[in-house]
Amino acid sequence: MASSSSYSSPCAACKFLRRRCLPGCIFAPYFPPEEPQKFANVHKIFGASNVTKLLNELLPHQREDAVNSLAYEAEARVRDPVYGCVGAISFLQRQVQRLQKELDSANADLLRYACNDIPPPSLPVPPPPMTSTTLPQTMPQRSYSARFVNEASGFYRPSPTPYSFPYTLPWTDTPPEDINDGGGQGGGSL
Repeated sequence: MASSSSYSSPCAACKFLRRRCLPGCIFAPYFPPEEPQKFANVHKIFGASNVTKLLNELLPHQREDAVNSLAYEAEARVRDPVYGCVGAISFLQRQVQRLQKELDSANADLLRYACNDIPPPSLPVPPPPMTSTTLPQTMPQRSYSARFVNEASGFYRPSPTPYSFPYTLPWTDTPPEDINDGGGQGGGSL
């Protein structure tokens, strides 16, 4: 925060406005001569008189933050006249949301991979699969070939099993009867 009294050159604001920079210039501590574009943007968006009024109403310790905010908003308005810094904030919020989704997805993948590596404690570890040489000869082997009721429908129907189940199955191995009994000709009585 250099004052113009110690420098021979005027502050960026006074130089831009083509006026003499007095020792008590309110702009001098915040718009040094090395940053002329900073004041040019602020003046273009807010106007010099409005910035002067604003700085005069603030306490001295609040002025630097106010000038930094004005400069940020002015530069954002120069870059994006419609949205200004709101456009930058929206862009960053969308980026945070996208990155949060990526992080959640990566955590889910990590959890899934970690859980697949460690067997659940409540379930026993399955024995190795039996081959046809290790199967007992008294146990009938089930055929795993699939039959389709209708090739177009894609319904899977396993081949009949030689095992008997202690409960009734919710499906039958025989095709259902035609519900119209008339072959779908219509003409039935109601």
